[in-house]
Amino acid sequence: MDIRYLLRKFAPMKLVKSLLCVVAILFLGASVLLSCGNKKTREPRSTKADSVLFAYGAVMNYERVLELVDSFEAKGDISQLNANRWRGVAYYHQGQYRMSEICYRKALDCEVRNQVEQLSYNKSARRLSELLLVKGDFEGALRVAVPAVKKMDESGIGSDIDYAILLNNIGCCQLNLGQDEEANKSFLNAREHYANRWQSDSTSRGFQEAVLGTVYTSMAYINTRRYAESIYWIDRTEMLLNKYMQKPDARREYFDEYQGRIEIMRAVAQIGLGKKKEAAETYKKFLKTNYSKTDVGRINANEYLVPAERYSEAADNYRHLDKMLAEKGMGMTLDNIQLYMLPKFRANMEAGRSDSARVLGRRLLVLLDTAITGQKNSEMAELATIYDTQGKEAEIAQQQMRMSQQRLLSTAIALILVSVFFIVYTLHKRKASHRLAAAHEKLEDAHTKLQKAYDQLEETTAAKERMESEVRIAHDIQMSMVPSIFPEREGVDMYAYIAPARGVGGDLYSYLLLDHELYYCLGDVSGKGVPASLFMAQAIRLFRSNAKLKHSPATIATRINNELTEDNEQGMFVTMFIGLIDLNTGEMRYCNAGHNPPVLDDEFMEVEANAPIGLWPDLEYVGETIENVKGKPLFIYSDGLNEAENMEQEQFGDDHLLEVLRTGHFNNAREVIEKMTEEVEKHRNGAIPNDDLTMMCLKVS
Repeated sequence: MDIRYLLRKFAPMKLVKSLLCVVAILFLGASVLLSCGNKKTREPRSTKADSVLFAYGAVMNYERVLELVDSFEAKGDISQLNANRWRGVAYYHQGQYRMSEICYRKALDCEVRNQVEQLSYNKSARRLSELLLVKGDFEGALRVAVPAVKKMDESGIGSDIDYAILLNNIGCCQLNLGQDEEANKSFLNAREHYANRWQSDSTSRGFQEAVLGTVYTSMAYINTRRYAESIYWIDRTEMLLNKYMQKPDARREYFDEYQGRIEIMRAVAQIGLGKKKEAAETYKKFLKTNYSKTDVGRINANEYLVPAERYSEAADNYRHLDKMLAEKGMGMTLDNIQLYMLPKFRANMEAGRSDSARVLGRRLLVLLDTAITGQKNSEMAELATIYDTQGKEAEIAQQQMRMSQQRLLSTAIALILVSVFFIVYTLHKRKASHRLAAAHEKLEDAHTKLQKAYDQLEETTAAKERMESEVRIAHDIQMSMVPSIFPEREGVDMYAYIAPARGVGGDLYSYLLLDHELYYCLGDVSGKGVPASLFMAQAIRLFRSNAKLKHSPATIATRINNELTEDNEQGMFVTMFIGLIDLNTGEMRYCNAGHNPPVLDDEFMEVEANAPIGLWPDLEYVGETIENVKGKPLFIYSDGLNEAENMEQEQFGDDHLLEVLRTGHFNNAREVIEKMTEEVEKHRNGAIPNDDLTMMCLKVS
């Protein structure tokens, strides 16, 4: 009997129907689900990314966990330490123990910078020391577990369950290395932490964890043939199990199962001490449990029957082996052949069942050949995964470097643009009328707010939560620049919608109702983020200022272009569709400045090919006229609609756009916008928006 056997006994591979999985629950479940016990200090809260990863782990979607970890790490949502810890968890539950070990080692090599990372460090150390313990690398497990306990002592961060599991691992390693006295101290220390845990928990969970821990300790003494010491821990296990049963939420089937396991461990220890009669009486107590009648219980009973030389009974029990392995989803690996098939062969041989032994012998030859081939294939697949992981890490590092460079570049551009726009604003103020001056005063106030928000954002880039807060401020300011209330005038049905791709963006729309004339515009600034939002703000104010002077759409485009091309060293530009509808006659005059052609009465409009605004000075923009648009719905949009992409980078497309407009039955402009928004989200199917999205629908009756 060895440590691997212990873990096979108490950690089945499939969904557990009862709490048989000692090590799985003890080393992972307790850390994630049950770590709310008595702590050295208050444990820090998990991040939102951790919550998402935990949710996918709870439904065993570990492939998705690995994908999200790469994404979160690249964006900086989780640290390198925490990312490697989650990779270790995912690979462990996929049975890729070598990959899991590599990831946990990488996690422990990272610098611990805060409380959340210390908590991840504790969990990584627990799992890695377990993996090394199972491999029989006792010295390696100690090199992981001992420093982890020291770090918890120094930081004051670690729950009693963290301490208990790591100290149990340390004790098992020390026991296997012949350090009996040190092992006993470690086990006793672990026992104190289990006691702290159950004393702080009003439910049965604390005693349940303690039972699992002492079972593990008892088996460690049995595996190293220290039978006298194992009796002490077996007695303690029974005492804790009885205390567990006194709790209101205790389960009878759990008590029966572990009572059966205790009797088998005690019988094995008694046989090891030469007390055959006492062992036989203990085995009779085992047979009185319901657990003894289960397939798992019968196989477990053979731990006593074989050393007691009761081979016929053991051989009978082994008839249930295939069923037990199938229920647990355990394939015939080399470990399972050693742990189950060879003892089954021996039991049949010793029982004199030569025919059964011969059949088993032939089966063993086939199983060994299959298992050896399977292990080679598994190792090759694991090696390929390791190479793939290394490639991903390099890609993530490059992506993070690119993101840092982009942030620095955006900061520099934004500061330059703020200065340029302030100069433009000052010059324009001297030339404009009182009405224009009032409009630009609002623009200056908006610029000041944006600059203040961006300065705060720049100063606190190390704190992610603060950064998100400042982006929300900029978004709110930007949204305040586009109207959210639309004309409540008989015969006018108008609605618009804007959704920046990055919190703040460069799309824009606006309108101005002057007596019976309705001015409106919709535009798309080159680029995204803060620089685009500043350019967008300037374009909106210039549109409104010129519309108040009742210029034609073409004149408005020409004047905005003259203003925005002045000192435009960064080469930014904006495509715009500017329109003016006479609500009495239905005449629509418009100017399209490099923008997507709108849809009028479910057909794309033929528009003049004017240049985008802001590229070249002194351009004269050409306007166009439609005599009457009454009763014809007008739909204007930015390319964030027709170029919206899904996970496969397939675009929404012009045909899809027209199909929605033609087949839909809409009572008003708002329903058109809401239906189109719904269709875009359905097309994206979870993909992150690749561009700002802005739409406007207008109908004059």
